[in-house]
Amino acid sequence: MTDVFEEVEEQLRADRYKTLALRALPWALGGLAAILVVALGVWGWGAWQTRTMAEASQAYAEGVEAFGAGDMNKAEQRFAEVAESGPDGYAALALMQQAGLRVNDGDIPGAVKLFDAAAEKAPDPIMADAARLKSAFALLDTAPLSELKTRLEPLTEEGRPYRALALEALAFARLMGGEMDEAREDFGVLTLMPGASDVARQRAQAARAMIDSGTAKALPAAVKASLAVPASTDDAAAAQVPQQQGSASQ
Repeated sequence: MTDVFEEVEEQLRADRYKTLALRALPWALGGLAAILVVALGVWGWGAWQTRTMAEASQAYAEGVEAFGAGDMNKAEQRFAEVAESGPDGYAALALMQQAGLRVNDGDIPGAVKLFDAAAEKAPDPIMADAARLKSAFALLDTAPLSELKTRLEPLTEEGRPYRALALEALAFARLMGGEMDEAREDFGVLTLMPGASDVARQRAQAARAMIDSGTAKALPAAVKASLAVPASTDDAAAAQVPQQQGSASQ
């Protein structure tokens, strides 16, 4: 009799397990389907990123090659394509290249706008600060001191990647703006800064000597006067070569 009860009990347990399994099956299948969708999505996203990166790299390289060959129209076209649809890193680089082309054409406002866009697009602080510094450099001879301070002072803070370059630019901006004491102080900091190059230290020492001797006071007027004199055709042609080479490295 006991065996009969055990057999019936075993059968009831089996039926219950079967019922539970049938109830859980749709959920299990749904979970597996969700996992499969996620896996396929991750794979598809990775494949899309790889393809997009390769296309942007190719277009960017073609732009640099066209620039080196003197085909500015093709270079502008390729850089514009990358800037519009490429991954953030390549897009930021392409925007800086476009800005360099604007500098060569004398379109400083257009160049500054593109440098600022590159800083916003950049995927890391190093690239972003490089774009911000280039933007400030483009404005160094024309923008008011207040704007240059706004752009350069944050780049001189401790830990910023181009701190020494930004401080040197700020010091020269102060000198050009007539803030001799502040410029002298900045040049003094630059001579002791570990990240500054030997050439930058030499320029800082020379600038301090000019400030101490009083000759630096005539510098802003002299620079403004030289900027007001139109360059001759020969001078402009000679200046175009180093400008273009500098732009290609941006």
